[in-house]
Amino acid sequence: MDNINESPKRKNIRLKGYDYSAVGSYHVTICTKNKEHLFWNNVGATCGRPQVEYTLSEYGRIADNEIQRITDIYDAVSVDKYVVMPNHIHMLVSIQADECGRPQVAPTISRIVQQFKGAVSKQIGFSVWQKGYIDHIIRAQADYDETWIYIEENPIKWFLKKDERT
Repeated sequence: MDNINESPKRKNIRLKGYDYSAVGSYHVTICTKNKEHLFWNNVGATCGRPQVEYTLSEYGRIADNEIQRITDIYDAVSVDKYVVMPNHIHMLVSIQADECGRPQVAPTISRIVQQFKGAVSKQIGFSVWQKGYIDHIIRAQADYDETWIYIEENPIKWFLKKDERT
């Protein structure tokens, strides 16, 4: 950056030339602005084998409801697994084909995320999101299974790492 008034250039992390509306599955992570903890209340644990007990905050419930609406908005899209964390969301999103194996008319992952973030921000009254999102194209069943487990276990990992963050 030669000019102090220039903004830093953001690196494009999308796979060049890949059709993000193609049939397949995607792991999407969306973070809150400044990693603010907006989506959980009352984080705690039970004795014995660690289990996270939490309730979603008002903002968390809004995000949760909007995730559930994605399949209503887009016929060819399903959210196979998701979790709302204190300061981010993980979703395992799949774009389906029709009965002949052809891709249905589907939005891009970018469009799905943009619509989701906009709907949540509109209901809350301000944008809670950092710019952009992170995605991973699922390329095999083992990758899908690992992503499913990662999303499933994320709340307990969050609790176990809580001491490291404080």
